[in-house]
Amino acid sequence: MDWVKKIEELKKQKNAIIMAHYYQDASIQDIADYVGDSLALAQWAAKTTADIIVMCGVHFMGETAKILSPDKKVLVPDTAAGCSLADSCPADEFAKFVKEHPDHTVISYVNTTAAVKAVTDVVVTSTNAKQIVESFPKEQKIIFGPDRNLGNYINSVTNREMLLWNGACHVHEQFSAEKIVELKKQYPDADVLVHPECKGAVAKLADKVASTAGLLKHAVKSQKKDFIVATESGILHEMRKQCPEKNFIPVPPEDGSCSCNECNYMRLNTLEKLYNTLKYRLQHSTTEVVCPHCGSVLYEGQRYCDRCGTKQK
Repeated sequence: MDWVKKIEELKKQKNAIIMAHYYQDASIQDIADYVGDSLALAQWAAKTTADIIVMCGVHFMGETAKILSPDKKVLVPDTAAGCSLADSCPADEFAKFVKEHPDHTVISYVNTTAAVKAVTDVVVTSTNAKQIVESFPKEQKIIFGPDRNLGNYINSVTNREMLLWNGACHVHEQFSAEKIVELKKQYPDADVLVHPECKGAVAKLADKVASTAGLLKHAVKSQKKDFIVATESGILHEMRKQCPEKNFIPVPPEDGSCSCNECNYMRLNTLEKLYNTLKYRLQHSTTEVVCPHCGSVLYEGQRYCDRCGTKQK
């Protein structure tokens, strides 16, 4: 089946838009109406006039879109697409932590569940975290969660001593300074682009530390030819689209198991799941029913398999 053609048809029929994070597979980025980082996706979700928002990212992004667009139908192609960073901050434990420090303002990274946001005073992204923290008086005590690496980075650039929740992203945690040093030997003139969710030792080697969108912007404007990229490798697709004459080298994970770093949660979304989500206005879950003939994912009420046409019992 031509998933792209079918998805385009369904978008028009249902007045739907597709939003995709930079860390999605290239095929999903290419069909999306909007591609961006967490901040951009949240802003677009708040402005859209579409009836349905399909959020191709991870679960908390769908929650955020629903918070900002409560009158819209918000769908995610795979509800199992969670986030290791969000999972590292259970809402009940974080609420207890906050209660133990009543004199602290609570600033949370957007990569959290709605339940964590509910006990938060200010929600930030990696794009605006520094600006938001600096807006508070120096003497103001602050809790920052859930990402300790981002929190440590913000502390270092604002000269603060925020109290940090001990959470982290499993992808960005895998980058090591040693791998970047090795790549710099091969590409001595390359700019090193680092996401602030990386460890401090990695960030110290960077020519540019920024959000995913910030790293893309730097690459577009820079006169450099080579870029060593320490963030999830999905962003390389957009970098190469906007800068086809430049060379983007993904930093491999610390264990050297592959040549890039992919978020296994982000990659759960597929064109087939996106199509089925639009067609049935339902969300894929881990307790799926599959076609006994070809193995395609089926949805409640579906009488015929879209891939092979087999009538279901």
